[in-house]
Amino acid sequence: MTTCGEMLMEILQSYEVDTVFGIPGVHTLELYRGLQRADMRHVTPRHEQGAGFMADGYARVSGKPGVCLIITGPGMTNIVTAMGQAYGDSIPMLVISSTNAIGEQGLGEGHLHELPDQSQLVSGVSAFSQTVLRPKDLPGVLARAFAVFNGARPRPVHIEIPIDVFAQPADDVDRGVPVRASRPGPAPDAIEEAASLLADAKRPVMLLGGGTCDASAEAVELAERLAAPVALTINAKGVMPKGHPLSCLSYIPYKPMCAELAKADVVLAVGTEMGETDYDVFRNGDVKIPGKLIRLDIESDQTARNYHADLSITSDARYGLAAINTALSAKGVQNDMAAATGRCASIRKESAEEIGEWTNEHMTWYEAIDAAAPDQIIVGDSAQPIYSANHCYDARQTRSYFTSSTGYGTLGYGLPASFGAKLAAKERPVVCVTGDGGILFTIGELASAVEAKIGVAILLWNNESYKTIRDYMVADQIAPVGVLEYSPDFLTIAKGFGCATDSADTPAALTEALKAAYKRDVPTMIEVMA
Repeated sequence: MTTCGEMLMEILQSYEVDTVFGIPGVHTLELYRGLQRADMRHVTPRHEQGAGFMADGYARVSGKPGVCLIITGPGMTNIVTAMGQAYGDSIPMLVISSTNAIGEQGLGEGHLHELPDQSQLVSGVSAFSQTVLRPKDLPGVLARAFAVFNGARPRPVHIEIPIDVFAQPADDVDRGVPVRASRPGPAPDAIEEAASLLADAKRPVMLLGGGTCDASAEAVELAERLAAPVALTINAKGVMPKGHPLSCLSYIPYKPMCAELAKADVVLAVGTEMGETDYDVFRNGDVKIPGKLIRLDIESDQTARNYHADLSITSDARYGLAAINTALSAKGVQNDMAAATGRCASIRKESAEEIGEWTNEHMTWYEAIDAAAPDQIIVGDSAQPIYSANHCYDARQTRSYFTSSTGYGTLGYGLPASFGAKLAAKERPVVCVTGDGGILFTIGELASAVEAKIGVAILLWNNESYKTIRDYMVADQIAPVGVLEYSPDFLTIAKGFGCATDSADTPAALTEALKAAYKRDVPTMIEVMA
């Protein structure tokens, strides 16, 4: 007999799922019965939040959904924070959980891991949460999940199955075929209107968000055709190749880019929610767009949030940008880039000078990271060096720089997410940039990485405090309370988990430490005392 739990693993494999993250429990045993027959790698985190962050990092690098197997009750409450981060950043994540048996739900009788309404708990951090009450419904529910991941704005999906349904027979269930949903393309009339506005523009600007991470070629072609300065959100780093003369990096909230936007007659914003942590991080309202604003997004109602659009286009970024390129080519548009590249150079230079006082000490360390390998992936937590890199760092390619410091903004993300990233890109070096505060949220996941032989370099920026919050307190004339936390001996802890350790007093020393770390199959913690 094939059980429902075994069938679930079969269906996941048909969707090309090759890695799952989970902690087995008595409520999920049938999933593991199915897993033993499936050609999948199982990674065991030490906390369900770690499972979610690993799945998130895996998804950001691979472009495929990260999959988690979670027990009822505490397993779900533990993973909700990770789902919140993924939801905020539009990351595909499939969370499959158990729930109490059908006759035991909602009674408040104290059954193991009982929650009054588990699905309601996660509804705010998921595209949808669905309870499967019959084995025959499972293929359709999974098809819905993958339709979200492949054909819509990707976000977490939660599927829960009562423990008695897991064990029910599924031999006669029609598995169907995997659904390959395509992403939406733009309406022709909207593209024609956009092309007309852009063709007539004398000073266009492009704003690219994380939704363009698979549309780099189309974005570069359009920017060069229009001779348009391009600003990237933090999740869009790498869409414009490192050093491209039209790139203004991620300096959107600073005076030089604000001035460029104020002078733009047409602004094209693609795949970006135009949210606070990219556009108004200082909450001063300086980013204003008096010219025409065209917004292109896969989610139609997103184009009505934050900044009013004169023209809204619902489309996948790659399809929409390609269509605009075709329409402009037909109109013979090919602008001279000389003036725009000069303005972009000034924006980069003046922005770096504007914020250099607090970023210079950090950016030399990123130069050291770049010197260690040509194709590394940087995964960041909420930490001071990351706040600088969010604006100043120029990534070589997409899916190579991401952090938890924007949007939902959770702590503890960097370490497990870097492990997921490495599992998705086994041949590429991965460095986690984290602080002494954030790493303590998830430091137990070092055991997971040693067990799974995940060779990630960990740059631990140790300033022995919650430094950013302490600085805010001092600036607001508040006596620092709760921010000078006890700092343990991190290198000794890492050694206890089986990790390699090192320290770096200079950027040059960091480069050498990273080169050595990338050769190991266990994490290497490199401490920088700030």
